[in-house]
Amino acid sequence: MEDLSQRALLGLDRAELASLVESLGEPSYRAKQLLEAVYRQRVESIEQISTLSQQLRETLAEKGVSIGLPQIEKRFVSQDGTVRYLMALADGQSVETVWMPEGDGGEAGDGSEAGELAERFAESSSLSASGAKALSEEEPTAALKRCATQNQRQEQGFNQRQNQGLNQKLDQKLNQGQNQGRSTICISSQVGCAVDCQFCLTALLGVKRNLTAGEIVGQVCAVLKDQKVSPPEDRINLVFMGMGEPFLNYENFVKAARLLVEEVGIAERRMTVSTAGIVPRIHDFGGEKIRPKLAISLNASNDELRTRLMPLNKKWNLEMLMAAARAYPLRTREWITFEYVLLGEVNDRPENAREVAELLRGMRCKVNLIALNPGPGIEFTTPDGERLAAFQTILREAGIPAFVRRPRGRDIYAACGQLKRTVEIATAPAP
Repeated sequence: MEDLSQRALLGLDRAELASLVESLGEPSYRAKQLLEAVYRQRVESIEQISTLSQQLRETLAEKGVSIGLPQIEKRFVSQDGTVRYLMALADGQSVETVWMPEGDGGEAGDGSEAGELAERFAESSSLSASGAKALSEEEPTAALKRCATQNQRQEQGFNQRQNQGLNQKLDQKLNQGQNQGRSTICISSQVGCAVDCQFCLTALLGVKRNLTAGEIVGQVCAVLKDQKVSPPEDRINLVFMGMGEPFLNYENFVKAARLLVEEVGIAERRMTVSTAGIVPRIHDFGGEKIRPKLAISLNASNDELRTRLMPLNKKWNLEMLMAAARAYPLRTREWITFEYVLLGEVNDRPENAREVAELLRGMRCKVNLIALNPGPGIEFTTPDGERLAAFQTILREAGIPAFVRRPRGRDIYAACGQLKRTVEIATAPAP
């Protein structure tokens, strides 16, 4: 197959664009013009780059050079405001990208300003919503989030890390009813996924191919353009938690992260990458100059159960995974996040919680608990709120900060583990 990235500007860094400009006999400042047009203005075609001469635009078009921006094929809009995008790629494949205008609380407790804002927003939302009837499936989650936030503040001394200026800034945003800095984009790194987690709809697709760096960055650019927001002025959180395993597409993922920081303007402290546990790449990732925060999908408390749920565990078991996590070089105010999808009557028992606490004892980490988001073809069930609460309580009492990620976009198959390019759903695409 032709390497489409060789004639797409999206995915090229400063040095590569400088080389392209030089090969065309153009002055070096043209590279800066291309960077600005592609990554900041987010143009869709060469013809739209008005800073270039008409002759240069024609030359680029004749050589088959394109912007490479993925096309939004369909939008699905949830009752909670979440938007699931079906993105069409140049070779006819497609991936999904999700916009969450209020995030899902996944940043809470990670030591960053975004995490502190997520906690404050959760508290404010739960207080202001008192007396209002919430959806039954969200009521226990909101209560658990509030409980976890309060305990986490007491146990970890977050009040010591919040100066008066930050408090005033967060309070002002909350009092104004705004949600600045909490919108989150969830992006894909592969077409499908090869990891084969048994509770994930994406796994049913298998893996078609890796995405190029340009296709990864292009998802973000397309959503920013559609939502009419622009970092760094608008502070956006970004999670590599969509379709695919980023660490099985490591080079393209790392390059995309670098471009998103240096050219698009999203701070690396506002990015998180989730891996199912590709141990050699966890070691590699710790040495990267620019790297998002690390999240590891745990999902089981012992090897027998994890191998059943995540066949990848046969290659890199819990002993190897925990050794890599403990050796990971954490920066100031940085914690590792462990994600744990709870499956009813499978991995949600009190003994599972106690085993998780033992696995993580002494680590600078926190746990995000995720109640299974159901879907067709998945044999597992969502646990009830009481089991979720009990699991969280055991972790907290063992000194492990535990938070509940609230589901976003379940009604449009946009929640964690539901991305499967599903179109046969009740919610109609947005016009």
